[in-house]
Amino acid sequence: MKQSAALSILKAGKSVFLTGSAGAGKTYVLNQYIKYLKERKVPVAVTASTGIAATHMNGMTIHAWSGIGVRAQLSQSDLEFMKTKKYLRDKLEIAKVLIIDEISMLHKTQLDMVNQVLKFFKGNDYPFGGIQVIFSGDFFQLPPIGLSTENNREKFAFMSKAWLEAKLAICYLTEQHRQEGGELDQILNEIRSNTISDASLELLKKAENTKFEKGWEPPMLYSHNHDVNRTNNQHLRALEGEITTFEATTKGNKKLLDLLKNSVRAEEQLYLKIGAKVMFVKNNYEHGYINGTLGKVTGYSPEGFPNIELTDGKQLVAEPNEWSIEDDMGKSLAAYKQIPIRLAWAITVHKSQGMTLDYAQVDLSRTFEKGQGYVALSRLKSLDGLQLTGFNSTALKVDPLAFKADKRFQELSIEIEEKIDTAALEKRAVSFIKHCGGLTDPEDIERYNKQKKEKKQKKKATHLITKELVDQNWSIQQIAAERGLTESTITGHIAKLYDLFPTFDWSPYCPPAAILSRVQAAYEAVLAENKPDDVRPDGSVSSKALYSAMNQEVGYTEIKLALLFVHK
Repeated sequence: MKQSAALSILKAGKSVFLTGSAGAGKTYVLNQYIKYLKERKVPVAVTASTGIAATHMNGMTIHAWSGIGVRAQLSQSDLEFMKTKKYLRDKLEIAKVLIIDEISMLHKTQLDMVNQVLKFFKGNDYPFGGIQVIFSGDFFQLPPIGLSTENNREKFAFMSKAWLEAKLAICYLTEQHRQEGGELDQILNEIRSNTISDASLELLKKAENTKFEKGWEPPMLYSHNHDVNRTNNQHLRALEGEITTFEATTKGNKKLLDLLKNSVRAEEQLYLKIGAKVMFVKNNYEHGYINGTLGKVTGYSPEGFPNIELTDGKQLVAEPNEWSIEDDMGKSLAAYKQIPIRLAWAITVHKSQGMTLDYAQVDLSRTFEKGQGYVALSRLKSLDGLQLTGFNSTALKVDPLAFKADKRFQELSIEIEEKIDTAALEKRAVSFIKHCGGLTDPEDIERYNKQKKEKKQKKKATHLITKELVDQNWSIQQIAAERGLTESTITGHIAKLYDLFPTFDWSPYCPPAAILSRVQAAYEAVLAENKPDDVRPDGSVSSKALYSAMNQEVGYTEIKLALLFVHK
């Protein structure tokens, strides 16, 4: 099915399972539909089965949105207590459309609980409380995490009662938008059809000899955590300098703490060196990173936290974050606090789901789960970017039940596509928007979106809010505490404001004379050496170069401030 046909079916208000191979454009179709609904003032809940997938959709996990959390089941008293929570009522009662991305990684009992919650909050027994639900995903991806005694039949979402109740229209996308055609596309299609050819096997064996540019370190994908840890530790040891250790702090119920430790990706003992490649493992939009953001440790803040340079050159401080499990009254039962990063020279195949990679070194020699090989290979755009160091017989297999279900999904999608009546779908689309209380008149839609745009433009920029406190002679520390931001972020605001308001008296923010003198001397020294990595094309000097020139004794925040006052 083409993307346009799937979008027409979605707009008609039918509950849908949107599927297709990796790179078929499922996320693109969802984003188009989300945009369409928001333009018409229809409340849509955008969720996903995992944190990483949710960040791709600018949404939240279905567990958090629905309130099911880490529960294994829901009692009537659980539901009644959940309804006393205003934040849950506000979300669940208003929603007219629910999207769950990466449905393949949602356990069937969890989908049944979401169905149970929506029926209760909506006050009816229609599937999912009578709202449109859209599940998106590919069951050739890795299966949900379940009990060791469970087989995939007992875990897949399409085996749930809720899935059957929803009577989903199957939209199987067939166009390829990630792989650049050719050999890799052919290999992936053969894996999906369980008919891997000798020619494809030969191509995969040849991929062992793929060469990358000298000095280029592609991410390494492994099937086991053990290999990931070994690789990351080897690279860490190879770096010069001393290791800095960050210990997680915990408090609360031991069993719940064990649950947190198993689900949180920030390790109990985080070992870092300057130059270490790292990945953020939590979302923090205000501070400029999300789950999966990559960077490199460049030093440590005055408070001792890691300074991170992101791949786009942005600098930020990784401060401790807290993960917690709360009771129904909001009281913390268990809390885990740690720097929200981990080493990232290597990652597991499981954690790579949802990524698109230009290059990767992949080791599938110890694959233990059907679908792991497919997931890893489908992260790449082309075979040219793949260095496959090994694979076993399991790597190229898919789950038999997923294979059987996928064939049926394709058949159902073809049946629907053959019966598409464009005029009827367009008529139903208008009726559905009306049913949701949305806007259907073109002039109303245009007016509503114009007002939204104007409101967004009028919203005061964050650095201008800082300026209001600067005008009251607040210190950087006071502003940071008041706004709930880091001192590094506020310093960045001041640097921006310095350019916007050159006649303002910025002297209260000038560092001590000794610091200013050291930065001035370091600036002149780095400028004199004129190394390409240290001096930018516009003639300015990088903070990293100054930090190194001063033996890492002056923090980035002080350097950033001092640069406003040194003679350049």
